[in-house]
Amino acid sequence: MRNRRSALAVIAAASSLALTLSACGQSGEGGSEENKGDAKGSTVGIAMPTKSSERWIADGANVEKHLKDAGYKTKLVYGEDDPDQQVSQIENLITQGVSALIIAAIDNKSLDNVLQQAKDADIPVISYDRLILNSPNVDYYASFDNEKVGQLQGQYIADKLGLADGSKKGPFNVELFAGSNDDNNTKYFFQGAMSVLQPYIDKKQLVVRSGQTKLNQVTTLRWDGGTAQKRMDDLLTAAYKKERVDAVLSPYDGISIGILSALKSDDYGSANKPLPIVTGQDAEVASLKSIKADEQTQTVFKDTRELAKVAGNMVDSLLNDKKPKTNDTETYQNGAKVVPAFLLEPVSVDKTNYQKVVVDSGYVKASDVN
Repeated sequence: MRNRRSALAVIAAASSLALTLSACGQSGEGGSEENKGDAKGSTVGIAMPTKSSERWIADGANVEKHLKDAGYKTKLVYGEDDPDQQVSQIENLITQGVSALIIAAIDNKSLDNVLQQAKDADIPVISYDRLILNSPNVDYYASFDNEKVGQLQGQYIADKLGLADGSKKGPFNVELFAGSNDDNNTKYFFQGAMSVLQPYIDKKQLVVRSGQTKLNQVTTLRWDGGTAQKRMDDLLTAAYKKERVDAVLSPYDGISIGILSALKSDDYGSANKPLPIVTGQDAEVASLKSIKADEQTQTVFKDTRELAKVAGNMVDSLLNDKKPKTNDTETYQNGAKVVPAFLLEPVSVDKTNYQKVVVDSGYVKASDVN
């Protein structure tokens, strides 16, 4: 059993050393004796990236709820997309004596030093949704099948354009967007999408008129919708004076909304200039409304309620000397080690099934979408 508080007990009362070391349970917050033999009552630190995305607000709330329902206390912080702030927050959580950390990294390469502090304090770390890189001090990874997310987006474009059977006359113009270059998930999303789209680009059924097809050309720092909107404006000005965009690969709903703003400013959505196919991810309310209004075309639903359970269960197992459940022990090499992972399945959502998959499941309220 992890018992990093034993050292504090020695300092407080040397005479209690034998009792402290013999106890099989980790004491709860404040060293309460009532929690010996059971990690419940311990405090778990949760570090989320930002409140600017409804997805992360929901993640934080879901993780907190699951842990509290399981008998744990929580400390939830948001880094507001500032890597330095997140590092400081995690340092504070360690100082406050949390028993475990669940971290959704803002910059997945900036946490090595603070994770060493966690290791020195015998605090297990769960990398949440975004894999933390270049640190051996990441115990487990909880996420979705990130390459599958991209495959769903790419396949949706291919299906809607009839690329496999040539049922619609092409070639079709497509532009590519990717997520933030400091998020390890970005490459998996993009790889998944391009595994579907690249063969059609090679056969010239799809044409990227901007010529921007490499990952480092299409990333969107911090997944920012305004940044995506500006880039889409620039693409339309440079490459689409006479041509029309037929599809846009967007990796995330906030980016999708920015892309759509640029398109509508260029008269897309009018009677003579229909909006292109626009993909997305996370089934955020704004994008569900957009899908209902026939603007954004698709999103990928990731039920973060289930992800919260996976992360919470990993913590519960680690704090009770059990091995967490995983289903991938080979894929996620973070540069220092292969991090054992549990991956959940994403679901493609459009106007035909968002009600059943997202609303009827209780993930969002019907009143919010309507």
